[in-house]
Amino acid sequence: MARRAVARERTVAHSGETAVQRDGATSGPGIAGAVETTSGLADFPEEGAGRRRGGRWAGSGGRWWVWLGRAVLWALIIVIVVNGVRVPIERLTADPAPTQAPSGNSPASRFPTAAASAFALQFGQVYLNYDQEKPAERERRLQAFLPDGTLGQFGWNGVGTQQVQSVQVAGVEVRDDNNAVVTLLARAGDRWLSLAVPVYAKDGAMVVSARPALLPPPAKAALPQRGVGERDGELEGELQTVLLGAFFEAYASSEEAALARFTDGPPITGLGKSVTFVRLAEVVAPRGPADRRTVTVVVTWRMPGQDAEGAAAELESAYELTVVKKDGTWYVRDIRGVGRPIGP
Repeated sequence: MARRAVARERTVAHSGETAVQRDGATSGPGIAGAVETTSGLADFPEEGAGRRRGGRWAGSGGRWWVWLGRAVLWALIIVIVVNGVRVPIERLTADPAPTQAPSGNSPASRFPTAAASAFALQFGQVYLNYDQEKPAERERRLQAFLPDGTLGQFGWNGVGTQQVQSVQVAGVEVRDDNNAVVTLLARAGDRWLSLAVPVYAKDGAMVVSARPALLPPPAKAALPQRGVGERDGELEGELQTVLLGAFFEAYASSEEAALARFTDGPPITGLGKSVTFVRLAEVVAPRGPADRRTVTVVVTWRMPGQDAEGAAAELESAYELTVVKKDGTWYVRDIRGVGRPIGP
């Protein structure tokens, strides 16, 4: 009996060990978890909790999410800083936007500028001419330009005489769709004056809407003190003796064959015998490339007609020429008027 009891106990103990071993094989770290719990992890509940949740390890995965969030945040900060520096620099270095042309629906485009200019020009020729011997004629002629019911001389007191030699349109200032001020430039004897004429226009009809204003003429501008730089005296002499005299003689008479011999480029027609070449008054050639220069030439022309003694008028003209050198010979590429001051 005693032997049977001992054997039974051994069998039960062996069965218990087998069960424990099978549990360890099937449940993985269950025993290790128990050992960790009993070895002191209970003193750090948060870390122990992070080690295993629902059968998954969560500690290292959480740290990766933190680092990913930090990387995204730093990337966003870098983008903001870069844009904050780049945008002002681009604005400072960008080319200015082109000025837009006036809209097709602006007052300046709707107002009949050309017609108002012609209307004001005709009015100015009547208004600026007066003769105390013929006041009624002036008053009658003014009626075509003035509002209905306007009587009298429109500001003139009927005394004195004035005759203008020329009247030209100097500019138009459009105020709105129906109103503009046309400025005229007139010469009376040795005097120049400007006249600002207010014009009202609607549906093709026009009228001088108020008395005009006398204004000073444009002031005389002072030319800048600029020269041609260092002059090429050798080239000036060569052009004067070899090329330009013969060229301008052909230019005065429009001799096509001669002009073709002295030119290189588009055909040059000339003046068609309206003047006669007299001489080259001056040739100015600045230093520059060996095969191309822009030179200034003053030419003396003889004008048509003679006085009783057979003398004719002479007139000097200034030209700007582009000359080119080919195979050791200079040719005229083009000819035009002088467009800027060249100094004394």
